Parts: sequence; C-alpha cells; structure tokens
Amino acid sequence: MEAVAYSPVGPFPLPLDIDSGLECEDATTWCMLSFMLIGQRLRELRESKKLSQGDIEHRTGLLRCYTSRVENGHTVPSIETLEKYARAMEIPLYRLFYEGEEPPKKPNLPPAKKTEPLWGTSDKEWSGLRKFAKALGRMDKRHRKLLLGLAQGMARRNRIK
Repeated sequence: MEAVAYSPVGPFPLPLDIDSGLECEDATTWCMLSFMLIGQRLRELRESKKLSQGDIEHRTGLLRCYTSRVENGHTVPSIETLEKYARAMEIPLYRLFYEGEEPPKKPNLPPAKKTEPLWGTSDKEWSGLRKFAKALGRMDKRHRKLLLGLAQGMARRNRIK
C-alpha cells in the first residue's frame, strides 16, 4: 500500500510529492470536501479499531452525536478535539492525516537562521522588566502616556539612524 499524506485544506489525498499540480477551482467545495475527508478518516480508523461511537464518547467525553456530525462532514473538529480522538483510538495524531504504518519522512529543510534572543527573556532582563511593570502600575494615566510618548520618540529616532 502506497503511503498518502492528506492535506488539511484539500479535498483529496496528496501524494507525498507536494508539487502534484492539483488545484481546486471552487474554494467552498474544496473546504467542504476537506471536512468530509477528516470525518471519513476518523470513521475508517474508528471502525478498523472496532470501536463504536459510544466507545469514543466514553473515552473522550465527546457526545456520540458530535462524533457522528464530524464523521458525516457537518462539523469541523479543532486540533484539540482531533488529539482526543487520536488518544481514544490509541494512535499517534499524524495517523489522522497520513496513511501508512510509519511516520512520514521529515523534509530536508535548510537550517533556520539564528536570531538574537528577544529582550526580556534572560533572568537579569526579566527581573528588570518586572520592576518596570510594577513602577508603571504605580503611575497615573497621564504619566504613563508621557512615558510611552517619550519611548516612541526615542524608538523613531533610533530607526532613522
């Protein structure tokens, strides 16, 4: 059986080759079909595990009628709900979007550019930021506006240089 990755926004199983050239002219139909796709996949997996909708209800706390609506394409589950379904069926989450026994191969992406850490993330900066927040909390509205205006002016001058 050939492994197929399901597109979360597409109406069809996508081959692992992303450049398949498949397009959909009607976006509404495309979205409706993708809802049906995840529902069909949930039903297939549930039935392959020999679980009823009632079993899923007991394991997830989701109502049986909700599972029915998802499986019939009337409701779109959130990612949190999909995680509940995956746990209830004792399968990894990726299996909802991918046919095959092994996880899909990770793409060979170029390394991410290294960026400077954001200001305020180190312990020393964090304690300074907390002190600043406390001081702002003790200021009245007029002084906070004045301070904000000064900071914005300094930032503008800094960008020009």
